[in-house]
Amino acid sequence: MLPDALVASLIPAAAVIGILFAIFLWKRVSAVQMTGGRLISSQNGREYLLEEEQRGGEEEVVSRAADIQKSISEGASSFLATEYYYLGIFMVIMAAVIFSLLSIVTPEEGRTRDDEVRNGIFSTVAFALGAATSILSGYLGMQIATYANARTAVEARKGIAPAFMCAFRSGAVMGFLLSGFGLLNLFLAISVFAKFYKDDWKGLFEAITGYGLGGSSIALFGRVGGGIYTKAADVGADLVGKVEKDIPEDDPRNPAVIADNVGDNVGDIAGMGADLFGSFAESTCAALVISAVSSLGRDHDYSGMMFPLLVSATGIIVCLLTTFIATDLKPAKVISEIEHTLKMQLIISTLLMTPVALGVAMTALPAEFTLSVPSSSTDKAFDEKTVKNWYMFVCIATGLWGGLLVGLQTEYFTSNRYKPVQDVADACRTGAATDIIFGLALGYKSCIIPTIVIGVAIYVGNTLAGMFGIACCALGMLSTLATGLAIDAYGPISDNAGGIAEMAGMGEDIRERTDALDAAGNTTAAIGKGFAIGSAALVSLALFGAYVTRAKIDMIHSSILDPRVFSGLLLGAMLPYWFSAMTMKSVGKAALAMVHEVRRQFNTIAGIMEGTTRPDYKRCVAISTQAAISEMIAPGALVMFTPVVVGALFGTQCLAGVLAGALVSGVQLAVSMSNTGGAWDNAKKYIEAGATEHARDLGGKGSDCHKAAVIGDTVGDPLKDTSGPSLNILIKLMAVESLVFAPFFYNCAHGQGLIFKWFGLVQ
Repeated sequence: MLPDALVASLIPAAAVIGILFAIFLWKRVSAVQMTGGRLISSQNGREYLLEEEQRGGEEEVVSRAADIQKSISEGASSFLATEYYYLGIFMVIMAAVIFSLLSIVTPEEGRTRDDEVRNGIFSTVAFALGAATSILSGYLGMQIATYANARTAVEARKGIAPAFMCAFRSGAVMGFLLSGFGLLNLFLAISVFAKFYKDDWKGLFEAITGYGLGGSSIALFGRVGGGIYTKAADVGADLVGKVEKDIPEDDPRNPAVIADNVGDNVGDIAGMGADLFGSFAESTCAALVISAVSSLGRDHDYSGMMFPLLVSATGIIVCLLTTFIATDLKPAKVISEIEHTLKMQLIISTLLMTPVALGVAMTALPAEFTLSVPSSSTDKAFDEKTVKNWYMFVCIATGLWGGLLVGLQTEYFTSNRYKPVQDVADACRTGAATDIIFGLALGYKSCIIPTIVIGVAIYVGNTLAGMFGIACCALGMLSTLATGLAIDAYGPISDNAGGIAEMAGMGEDIRERTDALDAAGNTTAAIGKGFAIGSAALVSLALFGAYVTRAKIDMIHSSILDPRVFSGLLLGAMLPYWFSAMTMKSVGKAALAMVHEVRRQFNTIAGIMEGTTRPDYKRCVAISTQAAISEMIAPGALVMFTPVVVGALFGTQCLAGVLAGALVSGVQLAVSMSNTGGAWDNAKKYIEAGATEHARDLGGKGSDCHKAAVIGDTVGDPLKDTSGPSLNILIKLMAVESLVFAPFFYNCAHGQGLIFKWFGLVQ
């Protein structure tokens, strides 16, 4: 086995290497500078003007691109500052709730009042650290994206390869920064907490679960708030600009165009970054808290306990090596190579990570260790299960390859290179109704493979190593997180680049290149959502297992037919629909206000359509900001309050049913929403690009077929960018919150619930 000192050095070293590599990539993106309206490319220590600049007449274009980038950056920073102000208030209130509820718990046998107070203090500190890391991840991601979008647009004037490398490097900056900071902060928290907990490893890792709760709490509001912001602007801009006024997407005459571009950063970048950080934090915390009650924790096997962190640490190094393929060795040089290059990033990182995971499992874990698993006997609650170290490799590999399979099938259902999206585009011939029918059918059908993959991962993980195996399946799916984030962030950066190219007047040929980058980005964003949803399902189940243990639920006498459990199942299965209804209605209300404002400006401000008058962009940015902040509160409250109310009032068994019901229905709904929206978006781009004979036969931009596709895309926007991506946070956030507050729930009438106690129905 690896020496403890080596393990304690490897984990932070890998995190720091990831952060330094991100800085290196940022420097390479910075080689393209936009100063004084002149685009300068710096290579090998020499600076020279681009060929287009040397021809003359291009300086004004670059100047406009720089101005637009500045406006987008200011809008995004303004929104995040407002959002994080309110989230700061939420953090203070939530921290007080965590400390209060955990500190008043009646000590169990063998524990003292000081132990419970200590648990309350350190759970609160872990929550604050996780929330702060999530905020930092979102903010850094937004800064990187707004820094890179105009540079990607101006690099597109040189060709596909320079623009692709700029966008991908920028996405990779976010991927490695987030992975590095997330791992480093978690490792430091464990190291500091260990000084106070000493030999109480079970208490230490139970307190660490607050880190995952903090990460996902911020991610929920970031995803919902950012999603409402971006889709309010996007829907408003599309309905009035493209459908009513028949002007191009991202036309500078459209008052909502800046708000739309800002939304790409605050929703798809800041929100997505916080979301995937939350998945990483929760999967790691789930694995740690389960292994803490195994022989690894009881025997104080430091190397074995750090196995989840070692998987993530080695994953950073694997992703670092993989990144050079897309940025240096084999970048996309023509439009047809873009999606292939991005897909190869996933495949190569998976191939490289497989033997690495085997090496980590064989060297970090003992040859055998034991885990406590629910017993099938009525004589005892738990059995000791013997687990071999290579079992854990199988669990990691199952999640790793399962994630790749989910990603590839997501690409098949959302890329316009394949038949499903082309069929959706073809359905636009007969109007928006058939477009929507085909898109919904595609989304429902796309649930089949991810569900089977998740089911297989659950079976394999649970058979080999109980809930610890399931948590490691989730870790395997997220082991190549840096690569997944890179290709996910690449999409919004390319989308913004296309908008800037349009607004700066760079010409149809440049817009064609950025549209090709963006179309691939839609697919990679859908792949990223597929990873997030799949890992969230596995993480949620692992957290559920830890919750059952910590809440002392008697699995022998609990049954799905128990009225409390079954009632909870129905309630939990309903929650994703309630949540989706709230978020979609919020987008609709905000979009309605945006439509009215855009129409008002077109009708009352003379010269907008002629291009002689600048629209009031700031007013549209203000509408999206106000809508996002006000409308994110109710859905967030639904998710945050449900576990506390159900667990305290109706008992731990009812809450277990709620968690299981939300997991089962939430996964299907999230997958179908994300893929349906992605398919509608790429069907529209397929018609616009006209790259094939079939696409040209559909009529191109401005045709009736295109207008139907725009309506489908508009309907799909809140599905793929607001409600769908938020659902995976719902299922894992409720699970981790239940785990953190499990001692308090058990303290309420021994887990029977205060309602039943008050009415004398406690069994």
